[in-house]
Amino acid sequence: MKFRPCIDLHHGKVKQIVGETLGSNDQKVVENFVSEHDSAYYASMFQRDQLTGGHVIMLGGGNEEAALRALQEYPGGLQIGGGITADNAARYLEAGASQVIVTSFIFRDGELNRENLEKIFAAVGKDKLVIDLSCKQRDGKWFVVTNQWKTFSNFEVNEANLRELERYCSEFLVHAVDVEGKRTGILESLVSQLAQWVTIPTTYAGGARSFEDLELFNRLTDGKLDITIGSALDIFGGGLSYEEVVAYCNRLGIN
Repeated sequence: MKFRPCIDLHHGKVKQIVGETLGSNDQKVVENFVSEHDSAYYASMFQRDQLTGGHVIMLGGGNEEAALRALQEYPGGLQIGGGITADNAARYLEAGASQVIVTSFIFRDGELNRENLEKIFAAVGKDKLVIDLSCKQRDGKWFVVTNQWKTFSNFEVNEANLRELERYCSEFLVHAVDVEGKRTGILESLVSQLAQWVTIPTTYAGGARSFEDLELFNRLTDGKLDITIGSALDIFGGGLSYEEVVAYCNRLGIN
């Protein structure tokens, strides 16, 4: 288990938001935190602490400049996602991203678009590709959600489907949409199943808020999955010490 840092960008600023409210027509985006620091500040911090495999996520338009600043500050240390396509992926890799994260480009019209998956695979290769499987539960099963997490696809997150996607990518990033940004604890059933299914590095994001959550996560997954913590960290306005989380993971030899 590794602690994977994150930099979420919205309208060019580093923020922590409740993801389900992004792009909603009937309610304002819920912002847990808006930083006074820019993206490069956080990238420098993560580089200082030798944290690898973190991700920069562009939540909508107007974030490219801030994203590029982070990549330039910590070249080779951060992945990037949000609007990544076969046409622009190489540009972000050349700008310093370690890998690109793809979601909406390969999930179109409620299903996996294999043509686009093949295109981005051909453009960057397996080692440089991370697939984001943001998912919600329905009828006891997990399905990828698209359209800013509003629309259920027919793609079920299960062992067979994950094994198929593993042919194309080097990592998975899994957002538990039901708890993302809400600081209500990890989704135990999802992380337990993911740990049984995946055979490549996989990062879980959603709900982690305490050291008890970290201990539970490590125990449920037997250290097989990595974890991201966002809104709960003090560097993003929460009460959980970022420095103590880094030290905790280093102390256990898992970071």
